[in-house]
Amino acid sequence: MDLFQQILLFLISTIANTFSAYAGGGAGLLQLPALIFLGLPFAVALATHKIASVALGIGAAIRHSREKRLHWKFALFILVTGIAGVIPGASFILTVPETYANLALGTMTVGLAIYSWRRADMGLDTINIHRNTSGYLIGGVVLLVIGILNGSLTSGTGLFCTLWLVRWFGLDYKLAVAYTLVVVGIFWNGTGAITLALLGTVKWSWLPALILGSAIGGYYGAHLAIKSHNSSIKRAFELVTFITGLALITKALTTG
Repeated sequence: MDLFQQILLFLISTIANTFSAYAGGGAGLLQLPALIFLGLPFAVALATHKIASVALGIGAAIRHSREKRLHWKFALFILVTGIAGVIPGASFILTVPETYANLALGTMTVGLAIYSWRRADMGLDTINIHRNTSGYLIGGVVLLVIGILNGSLTSGTGLFCTLWLVRWFGLDYKLAVAYTLVVVGIFWNGTGAITLALLGTVKWSWLPALILGSAIGGYYGAHLAIKSHNSSIKRAFELVTFITGLALITKALTTG
């Protein structure tokens, strides 16, 4: 790539990951299509995007760690339950057509946005619920399913994790976004990235610009989220979720 293309990659990555760190997911909405538009095959673009997205989690984690709101035992629970599904999900996606998966995921993602929008008070305050054995068991099973989606699909699974933490465990949006960025961004995406890199191909020469943009965007987006009210983050989450779902549906219908 020439210098102009590297700068373009950096700008796209910074913008995409700033919105993702603020809203709790959706970096692939801009970043992955950009990689494909610039000439990478889908599988190569997906593996390259997954590796770069780890820097999003690192940048966001650096900023959120200063707030001392994260409980690391709960973060470990999210990590362990979800990561078990990432490897089989990442292996599975390389063997099946993406059209039907994108259509199903897009429909569910739009549904998430509408559900959150209709629940006007949800996620505005933290209420610790379902913190017993059965609550953790059900919550962990759903996180496992979301982990499979995270490994196998390209966009929106961080948004699923954010909403599930709000809906089931009673987190406010700001705190749920923080857990999603740290656990999903670093560990789930990192595991998926390693799996895809081992099974597929990575465009290594494109990664420096993408990683730099992801780290800067992750830190700055997390900073904006910390300084914002939960109501603003909730609206941003709903907007990004709705647009991501529509993009996935459009992609499925136009390539199917």
